[in-house]
Amino acid sequence: MRRRLIIMTIIIFLLSIYPKEYHADSVIDVNKEYTYEDFQEDVWILKSKYKKQLQVHTIGKSEFGRKIYAVQIGTGEKSVLLSGAHHGREWITSLLTMKMTEDIATTMKNGDNFLGSYSIWIVPMINPDGVTIQQGKINKFPFFSKRKIKKMNGGIDDFTRWKSNGLGVDLNRQYPAGWEYLKDSKKEPSYKNYKGKAPFEAAEVQAIVKLTEKIKPTIAVAYHSSGQEIFWQYNNGVNEERDQMIAEVLAKETGYKLGTPNKDAIGGGFTDWFITTYHLPAFTIEICPLVDERDPSLINFSNEWARNKAIPRTLIEEAKKIDAVHKKMLGD
Repeated sequence: MRRRLIIMTIIIFLLSIYPKEYHADSVIDVNKEYTYEDFQEDVWILKSKYKKQLQVHTIGKSEFGRKIYAVQIGTGEKSVLLSGAHHGREWITSLLTMKMTEDIATTMKNGDNFLGSYSIWIVPMINPDGVTIQQGKINKFPFFSKRKIKKMNGGIDDFTRWKSNGLGVDLNRQYPAGWEYLKDSKKEPSYKNYKGKAPFEAAEVQAIVKLTEKIKPTIAVAYHSSGQEIFWQYNNGVNEERDQMIAEVLAKETGYKLGTPNKDAIGGGFTDWFITTYHLPAFTIEICPLVDERDPSLINFSNEWARNKAIPRTLIEEAKKIDAVHKKMLGD
């Protein structure tokens, strides 16, 4: 009797320490603000829960030393790449891509190996410093840096509008595809739109670029917010028809409209760089109804999840088609 009591006491103690891992079927809590600390914890819980389905890689660190993680699901050499939170106020895309990670791993664990010989790589939070600032956790930064960050925010204490990384560089204006032609860039570090002194300057951008160069995905998707719109065009050249067809598939799947770049669209973004570097399709997917200079409300999440849940499977199907064409062209 005493032995049983001791065992029960130990079990209760363990459950109290690891409530997220043991108390719920779902690891990812979609009902509250998603912080960098939540993200870190969830990554390692998922790794523990899905040992055979996924691997976690540290691909770099932010300017203030926060680790940037990539989750690899599957072991195939060919791949697709998804990313979230290039911008601080777009942390809802980290929540979405982490929910995708859990969903894909669960699907694989249950025997549906839709990946086949492919992998899905997901980088849910490219900009952990920016997310932390936007969520008002300015005390997590060094004293003198806090003063600089506040100055970059126009001297105000409300950081809701913050997009940039911790040094005031807009990470999605850091890529060399049209970088030199960005006309509306801020002249100095700011909460948004400062492109930096040179492409690939930011540590966070270096991390995602290095990963991309290593895995060479067939398709790349960068999740942003907001507007419920898909952007796909940037000097696609002879591949425009192919890329438009895939964009239309994604638009039908999500119910989002296809974006048409205006005549002044000049690049600087991750997908612009990917398209021009690899001559492969890349898509910027803007989730949630349009909001002005802030993070979208979590009230939108269930609807956005329903729209995007099947996107990873769709991307794998489209990647297989592209690679089959390439293989045929090479005569293999």
